[in-house]
Amino acid sequence: MKKFNIRKVLDGLTAVSSSSSATAQPGTPRENDVVQETLQSEHFQLCKTVRHGFPYQPSSMAFDPVQKILAIGTQTGALRLFGRAGVECYCQHESGAAVIQLQFLINEGALVSALADDSIHLWNLRQKIPAILHSLKFNRERITYCHLPFQSKWLYIGTERGNIHIVNVESFTLSGYVIMWNKAIELSTKTHPGPVVHISDNPMDEGKLLIGFECGVVVLWDLKSKKADYRYNYDEAIHSVAWHHEGKQFVCSHSDGTLTTWNVRAPAKAAQIITPHGKQPKDGKKPEPCKPILKVEYKTTRAGDPFMVLSGGLSYDTVGRRACLTVMHGKSTAVLEMDYPIVDFLTLCETPYPNDFQEPYAVVVLLEKDLVVIDLGQIGYPIFENPYPLTIHESPVTCCEYFADCPADLIPALYSVGSRQKRQGYSKKEWPVSGGNWGQNTQSYPEIIITGHADGSIKFWDASALMLQVLYKLKTAKVFERARGKEEKPNTDIVDEDPFAIQTLSWCPESRMLCVAGVSAHVIVYRFSKQEITTEVVQLLEVRMQCEFSDVDSPDPGGDQTPTLPTPGASSSPQESEPPTQPSTGSNSSDGPRDNIPCLQVRSSPLKQSPGYQVELVIQLVWVSGEPPQQITSLAINSSYGLVVFGNSNGLAVVDYLQKTLLLNMSLSELYSPSDPYQRQPRSPRKTRQPSGALCDSNDGSNTSEDRCKSPTSGSTSPCNSDDERKQKFIDKVKFKSRRFSKTVANDFDAKDNSFTRSRSSSVTSIDRESREAISSFYFCESFPRKGDSLVSPCLLVGTTQGSVMMVALSLPPGGDQRLQQPVGIASCGTMAQLKGGVLTMALLDAAGTLLPPSYEPWYDPNASDEEKEKSRRRRPASPPSSQEGQDTQFAVLCSEKQAKVVAMPSQTRLYKHNITETSFVLRADVVQMAGTNCITCFCANGHIMTLSLPSLRPLLDVNYLPLTDMRIARTFCFSNLGQALYLTSPTEIQRITYSQETCDNLQEMLSELFTPVETPEAPNRGFFKGLFGGGAQSLDREDLFGETASGKASRSLAQHIPGPGSMEGMKGAASGVVGDLARARIALDERGQKLGELEERTAAMMASAESFSKHAHHMMLKYKDKKWYQL
Repeated sequence: MKKFNIRKVLDGLTAVSSSSSATAQPGTPRENDVVQETLQSEHFQLCKTVRHGFPYQPSSMAFDPVQKILAIGTQTGALRLFGRAGVECYCQHESGAAVIQLQFLINEGALVSALADDSIHLWNLRQKIPAILHSLKFNRERITYCHLPFQSKWLYIGTERGNIHIVNVESFTLSGYVIMWNKAIELSTKTHPGPVVHISDNPMDEGKLLIGFECGVVVLWDLKSKKADYRYNYDEAIHSVAWHHEGKQFVCSHSDGTLTTWNVRAPAKAAQIITPHGKQPKDGKKPEPCKPILKVEYKTTRAGDPFMVLSGGLSYDTVGRRACLTVMHGKSTAVLEMDYPIVDFLTLCETPYPNDFQEPYAVVVLLEKDLVVIDLGQIGYPIFENPYPLTIHESPVTCCEYFADCPADLIPALYSVGSRQKRQGYSKKEWPVSGGNWGQNTQSYPEIIITGHADGSIKFWDASALMLQVLYKLKTAKVFERARGKEEKPNTDIVDEDPFAIQTLSWCPESRMLCVAGVSAHVIVYRFSKQEITTEVVQLLEVRMQCEFSDVDSPDPGGDQTPTLPTPGASSSPQESEPPTQPSTGSNSSDGPRDNIPCLQVRSSPLKQSPGYQVELVIQLVWVSGEPPQQITSLAINSSYGLVVFGNSNGLAVVDYLQKTLLLNMSLSELYSPSDPYQRQPRSPRKTRQPSGALCDSNDGSNTSEDRCKSPTSGSTSPCNSDDERKQKFIDKVKFKSRRFSKTVANDFDAKDNSFTRSRSSSVTSIDRESREAISSFYFCESFPRKGDSLVSPCLLVGTTQGSVMMVALSLPPGGDQRLQQPVGIASCGTMAQLKGGVLTMALLDAAGTLLPPSYEPWYDPNASDEEKEKSRRRRPASPPSSQEGQDTQFAVLCSEKQAKVVAMPSQTRLYKHNITETSFVLRADVVQMAGTNCITCFCANGHIMTLSLPSLRPLLDVNYLPLTDMRIARTFCFSNLGQALYLTSPTEIQRITYSQETCDNLQEMLSELFTPVETPEAPNRGFFKGLFGGGAQSLDREDLFGETASGKASRSLAQHIPGPGSMEGMKGAASGVVGDLARARIALDERGQKLGELEERTAAMMASAESFSKHAHHMMLKYKDKKWYQL
């Protein structure tokens, strides 16, 4: 175990300035200054755990009616498997090709997938992480349709050329038996029939195969005689075919919206032709053609009429009508509108046997962005309540936060208020997809995920035990007026489409205080209450944050003694700045610049607030001299101090949400103290412009080329031409790292949109705007405000995009009534450290290296009685040790886009420094708890995930995990305590990962099981007369037809067999090693166990046969032993 010195002093040197403290070297360790670091690299390992949400871009679906497992394939080659609530699994095909079809080996624990790259794969579902056992890649033909009969090992594969090949599912080898298209159709058509669009065997005769070609020809093929029995012709293209369970009729759906019903033995003419959605002309003519019926299913019941379920087929005059599923039952036809286009649907039936009454009970409908299950057994066809977390994308996710190891009472509290929000009218039956078993929960701590959305909603999710369940939904848009006239609507990018979109949020789990910032430069403070209230007037505070380079309007930088530092737009004393009940009337005329106008209008009518999160205060930034407010880049709330702080590129503002007053509105130049060695000259080229406008004229003649080309990171000047690359690189960096966004937030930040331009009305370029310094992070703490202080007091650490870390001292009045009457004092204490790149996170450790979290006030219900409030309102005692003269008792941990530093407090001496990356930059960094201690976790734009020990900043983990390919990942990646992290891997899915070795070791136990041993239902009884006269189902020995002895070998060039990683061949091909050997041994033992089991069964059968023979022989001997030869 390595020991690290808390205090690093230069021997023989006297006091050092803060600018030279970065070169401080370790001094002689002292006994009482040693920090024991327990974290080692062995504590870390990175792996994916689970994926939640709706499968992105779904393309196919299958259902196992015995195991009750649902599989969904996607256009990116992903495979999602669902069982009962909480049983989910994610797999991925390496090629990334679209999954065009899925087929379960029913009750076998296996699944066949067919991909758009003409490969088929066999998945083993009997293990917790499914693996591919075999793959077959077709070289000369394109796969269009697959069919695997129930309890058969022979898979039929139809191709684009119209041929049908047959694959042995056990060995994944091709049979020599091939049905060629020209043999199937012979002279029935003069042209090529097109691709195979359907294959199925007759439910009553496995020897008869029904083949549907795209052109409209259907062939009933006799497998034994290798010729067509019947051919059925129709003028319109076929999309799907469905059998009646008795095998005497089938239905085809066509491209003109018709359904044709055919009797098997009458191929000349269809028995019935109907157009379900066509208008029937009175003169008996054919109905008008409709849109294609993409799929039809024909399901029978014992007691009543059959069900016919179909998708598509609507009339062409229904322009703009949503996708529909049609259920035809007897004489009734129900048209069920869907929210999104239908990808596929399946009718769930009581039996897996195709030759029995199907007894349908539900329809699973896979939509482009939803999964719906319809109850066929209840009047009105209600839908089932979906237990899966598939509504993450209900509105596009714009920000995400992850909280592991939360207070135990939080999830029940959120669930109790969220349960009242549930919709009514669902089916009363249990969710029909009920297979699989949950894993063992080895993680006992509660986990909560919060997602912010483009429509202004916020969702709280229970993420404990690798599951995900929505707890509560908060709609922040309720605070604002929705109906706005055109003249009132601001013409800026930030409110064009999603004016209520959540940009960032700050949540205190202990006090349950929530603060959110939206794209319209608004901040809302919420309290949690279990009681319903009606707010007559929403408390509003308007803040005017303007450019720091206004020479006339800006006050001089304040000194350390100034309790509050007012700026124009903020009252000089908190008492004078009472919140207006209505938005203040600013100049909004067509002939003058827009001024003092917020982007959104707070509602004026009373607001009914349900139990849960209730509005405490709304803060809005207003327009300044024709310029829209800059978007908020950082936000923090502290319940112990009663303060909210937020910042942007104009500066920072501190609001007392208890007194509803603005305490501080300060520009960044004022935040640097005058004697600050890190103080920067203004980097904006507008520093010498006329003060009449805020940011109005970028063509000012006083802007020299040197001013325009100052580096955004160093502040030094360089020629324009040589600096173009650096500027472009910086813009790219800002685009990647920025958590600010515009109207394109709902469109996943398309590059063609002006995602990072603040306003179309301004002629100032986005380069100048983005290169200005902005507030990037905050941290409330109890520390030493100034260098050399001996007493701790409430402080605020402020980090900027240029790497400066500044300290702001807070002077809080005593609690009780005085806290509500006396002002909070604030003083800027200057810069305490400087880092490369924007500051991402800050934290404070005590002398033993333990994290000192911000103080908080325990939760109390704001609407409860005063007595109950007083019982629970106790400020958590935050008692960091006071510093003795000449000793450092705290570490300040600072992490930026480029490096991490640990600074001793109160001497502000740099103890440790680590350069995280030189060529890339950090997107997200957090100080987290891990294995009983703390560390820094970082996610870089080059895809590396790293952890550093504290306080010494030793690298413990560095894994190249995920190259940044999408802005969404940068925006939503977040770390949490105990080795947990997540990000949005697609617009609809959350991917959870762990960097904890312990969690990786226990992952197999924690994951759910998909396959559970279930008895296959008994086959339907044939009945006496059917058995006597041969009217029942005809079985077929496919081995005799398709085996190598009967059909010969298939052409080797047709398809290539690829052993999967889960098969024995795949294991042999894998790299040798202990793990590989163990895996191979385990599989070999399983196979040996299966063979031994089969041998044991055969031995038992032989013993039973021998015993039976012995009994018969003994009986015969007794019968004849006393008889003479002539009596025989």
